Amino acid sequence: MPRNTVQPNGWAAIRLPNDTLRILQIVPNTTISLGKYGSFPSNLIIERPFHLTYEVQDKRDGENFSRLRVMPASEVNADMLADTSADASDDVAEGDDVIVPADGEELTLMDETGRVVARSNREIIDDPARQMLTRDEIMELKSKGASAGKELIAKLLLSHTAIDQKTEYSLAKYKLLKTKKYIRRFTILPLDVGLLSQWLLEDRDAAKILELRQESIALIGCWADIHFGGSPVEGLSGSYGGRWLVCDDTGGLLVAAMAERMGILYHDKSQIAQDEEIEFDQIKEKESGAEPANGAAEEEDTQMKDLSRRQRNLRKRPRRDDLEVPYAPTNTITLVHGYVQPNLSVLRYFDFDSSDPNPSEPYHPLVTNLLPISWLQLLHPEEDPIYMDKPAEVDPEVLANMKTSRRGNYHRKRRRWARTQHIVNETRQGGFSGLAVASTMDPISVLRNSLPLLEGGAPIAIYSQNVEPLSQLAECFSVSRRASWVSSPPPEVEGKTLAELETWSGNSDFPINPTLVLGVSIQSSRARRWQVLPGRTHPFMTARGGAEGYILTGWKAVPVEGKISARGKFAKKRD
Repeated sequence: MPRNTVQPNGWAAIRLPNDTLRILQIVPNTTISLGKYGSFPSNLIIERPFHLTYEVQDKRDGENFSRLRVMPASEVNADMLADTSADASDDVAEGDDVIVPADGEELTLMDETGRVVARSNREIIDDPARQMLTRDEIMELKSKGASAGKELIAKLLLSHTAIDQKTEYSLAKYKLLKTKKYIRRFTILPLDVGLLSQWLLEDRDAAKILELRQESIALIGCWADIHFGGSPVEGLSGSYGGRWLVCDDTGGLLVAAMAERMGILYHDKSQIAQDEEIEFDQIKEKESGAEPANGAAEEEDTQMKDLSRRQRNLRKRPRRDDLEVPYAPTNTITLVHGYVQPNLSVLRYFDFDSSDPNPSEPYHPLVTNLLPISWLQLLHPEEDPIYMDKPAEVDPEVLANMKTSRRGNYHRKRRRWARTQHIVNETRQGGFSGLAVASTMDPISVLRNSLPLLEGGAPIAIYSQNVEPLSQLAECFSVSRRASWVSSPPPEVEGKTLAELETWSGNSDFPINPTLVLGVSIQSSRARRWQVLPGRTHPFMTARGGAEGYILTGWKAVPVEGKISARGKFAKKRD
């Protein structure tokens, strides 16, 4: 789980009054700018709890920065807690059924008797001439700060000559719009996958993440049964439970969502540093237990120097063997990609550098639990030079006389070869607990090459921006195609074993063995945003466009060998 306080050099999400997000790295001794909402020193929020709402105050005399004020919950939610049970209009007598139209409607509706049952006063109260404050006066109040925007909003309300004619709904909406525009406050939130996906989808290039919405991410995680797969068991070796296969073309967003559900996404640097400090303090207490004789200053200096040396040795990690593999045997994510290096740029927001092939200890959880492998290494490892060409061993004496750069390249190549050997061999053994796909590749080809790697009953979740590729894949496992396979199998599969049928490349009639997946369905989900104001609670009529996004789900099946026959006496039951 993410930390409860803002950490230096960590990432955080800032929600502004207009409901937009900003993803920032909190660098100490810098200034954080929020555009028209003001700026403040970053040190004012470091080591402070998340989920607090701050108000950017006016600059004090003699200071060149703005201070922050923590707003209590009663003040933040004052409008929500206000009494809205009063009648919307005092000029309407009790018992009169008057319908107040939504903002933007201009209509008058009367019944047979001439009584008005719907009316609109938008033309009267929303005339720009009703606002007495000029643009220059508003800009002057903004430049002065105007008590974090509250004074400006109050003057806008008081200067509106038709404010008393507004209905309760229109007044609440008018105040809300002005508050979002001028109030100088923000809420700082811990960065998680949900906020990051919203920011990437709405404020960045949505095509880079295949327009993957939070609802689709949640569906993939549920249908692929992504969860904590268990810790490694002492005495067991090899591959066992809690291993997922993923094909991700969203820049690592799907991998981040899976890692969050598996508990391996967040790197608690402060806890590691705290453990080192505790260990160092224990050494310090042990060394300072005996007081120096006669209080000699020389002995104190010697003791402090020895203590500093011990601290350096404590934090200096021993060099591990080049052929030692740091990967965990369980609770892992195996990423299949089509490039020389996987695209995991999104993971930098969670302090994971995918471009560093040899990270130093202590490791980020993804260093030991994320295993990248290319399609070439998976399907044809003999054609991959990294997998096949083992670096020749060099005599230790010759290695010691090498230049630093050549010696570093030698160790780096050996470590890369050892990692590649381990990942390729473990992946080709199969036995994965589930499959999650969000890729622009043909889903039929992806599933054809990944199905043999799944264990029986493993869930499958494949995301696509459009429904047509998934419809073609679902048709490969239709009931009619499965029945045709059972009644008259193609000549190419005659005499093949069950293992050979799983790896069969298919033909024009049967692209994939239709008996390998059961319960195939296609679904989609979109959560609608709601407007909640007094008397006007309804979903927003407009939303972001783009691809809808669809998910195909199913389960890996292990067909039985031979024919199924039933024996026994079956008596027909009488009614």
